[in-house]
Amino acid sequence: MPVESWNEHDILQQLARVLSSSGFARNERMSRFLRFLVERHLQGNDNEIKESVVAVEVFNRKPDYDPKHDSIVRTEAGRLRARLAEYYAVEGRAEPIIIELPRGAYIPRFRRGQREPDVRQTRVGRRRRMWTWAAAVVVAAAAWGEWSVQGEHRPIPIAVLPLESLSENSADADFARGLTDDIIRNLSVIEGLAVRSRTSVLTFKNTPRNVRETGTQLEADYLLEGSVRRAGQQLRINAQLIRVRDDVPVWSDRFDRDVTDVFASQDEISRDIVNGLRLKLGGGRRRYETSADAYELYLRARTSANREFPGGAGPIGVFEQSIGKDSSMAPAYAGLAAAYAWRSFQGPLDPDRADQLANMRRAAEKAIQVDPLLPDAHTALGTAYARDGEWALAERSFRRAIEIDPNLSMARQSFARFVLWPLGRIEEAVRQARTAVARDPQSPWVRYELAVLLLTAGRYEEAASECEELPTEMVVKSECLGRAWVAQGRAADAIPLLSVSPTHNWGYLAYAYARAGRGAEAERLMDSAPKLYPDRRGPFQYALVFAGFGDKDATISQLERMADVGPVRIGFTLNSPEFAFVRSEPRVNALRQQVGLPGNHTDDNRAR
Repeated sequence: MPVESWNEHDILQQLARVLSSSGFARNERMSRFLRFLVERHLQGNDNEIKESVVAVEVFNRKPDYDPKHDSIVRTEAGRLRARLAEYYAVEGRAEPIIIELPRGAYIPRFRRGQREPDVRQTRVGRRRRMWTWAAAVVVAAAAWGEWSVQGEHRPIPIAVLPLESLSENSADADFARGLTDDIIRNLSVIEGLAVRSRTSVLTFKNTPRNVRETGTQLEADYLLEGSVRRAGQQLRINAQLIRVRDDVPVWSDRFDRDVTDVFASQDEISRDIVNGLRLKLGGGRRRYETSADAYELYLRARTSANREFPGGAGPIGVFEQSIGKDSSMAPAYAGLAAAYAWRSFQGPLDPDRADQLANMRRAAEKAIQVDPLLPDAHTALGTAYARDGEWALAERSFRRAIEIDPNLSMARQSFARFVLWPLGRIEEAVRQARTAVARDPQSPWVRYELAVLLLTAGRYEEAASECEELPTEMVVKSECLGRAWVAQGRAADAIPLLSVSPTHNWGYLAYAYARAGRGAEAERLMDSAPKLYPDRRGPFQYALVFAGFGDKDATISQLERMADVGPVRIGFTLNSPEFAFVRSEPRVNALRQQVGLPGNHTDDNRAR
């Protein structure tokens, strides 16, 4: 419905209610994005609502921002659409005005909801409207701070009392003071906590404490207290969190360290204490206060992974650069682990596979260590477990990531790719992929995952439709559509597409030749391919060719040569439609068991 059909005041009131909801109050960037779009539209400045302006004004990009290399606006717009849909489905289901962001556009649209706006409120003057809007903005901003990990309430007030040094060495007292400051600073970037300032708590240094009186004076629900003891090069820190209302310790831990680098130990212990508190108090996402250079590199790596191949040398190198700028950047470690996981199953001839797997595990473990409540970190750990065939642990990690952030499309995409697909749980994988697309409709790789899963599920027409939706510049688009057409019985139509595929997976082209009855061309391609495509000379390509001819023994022989790529790659390869004709063979079942996959399974869960 056009803006003039609504009173401006009503729209601003509706915006304020949206921004104060649980889905927006704890997400300052998304709130800023929505506020910018609505305000500019109401001001009649639709010409300013375009990707380049939004990137600079909302996401602090540089004036030379290039959307071809940074998809942040499109990505965040997809998330905003999903968040608005969730709000109006639950909290805002009875709202009078529905704010929408049409797909493919950034200009908001307003339409009538369940109830009418209060007519009495539409008869206010312009001054009152402006005052109300200003008040609503303040309320929304306050609500963002008042959302807590315990629910839609105020944040948890917590005070970190000065840690007590139990030795007379002044250096140990300095360490205790520095550690106290670090804990306060690190807790302050956790959403849902209201941390009392250092100045406020210093008055309680070296004074007898009554927990309830101290808590009352600091207006804190919880007190963190502790001690530092040093003996030679050995350091021991005891810490406990006390609930003020009943003087009950709800968490405690001891940290023993061999002090070789005092500052490194201080950072490590502070991080461990803060993460322990986050887990005990029920959550609270960390806001990363990293350098502009580290964050820019992290975003560039994510963009590269989305635009190209997630396991390519480009994303890996840039993730590593980001970590080099800030070694506490857990999202960069998580991205690096995921990139190595994708890279590890690309070819059995890779001499660096052992190093890649070691790097994958180290990066995943580091991400969890730095931020145990980062969903990306649990996603990364899930990929590492899956690569080792530890399916129960992998599934638990992915489900934990989704529990922390149901909107994280990468968690659902990876859960489908690394666990459900290899294990033959295709319908579950399709459901996860559909949800990922709904939460992140602008991500081409998420949509690609849905397309290939639909292909695996035997829904060839739907798969072809999703392939057609992929961006033209995406390297896998022609291969995706070509495979769908072959599966539909249109091998001849698929050949021109597959012949120009930039993936250079010539095996799919040879498979199409064979299925189209052009066997001689398939054989010629198989003979010439090693010289034409030296980076695609592995057994997977030959397995495709023999599958096209329907040669079971030769196909299985090539698949057996792929065992080193691990259970994830073997699993989703065997579940691909090209190899359906060999799935029930005893040698294939032996291959599954060899790489750590469950024994043979039926295809009853697949749509035809």
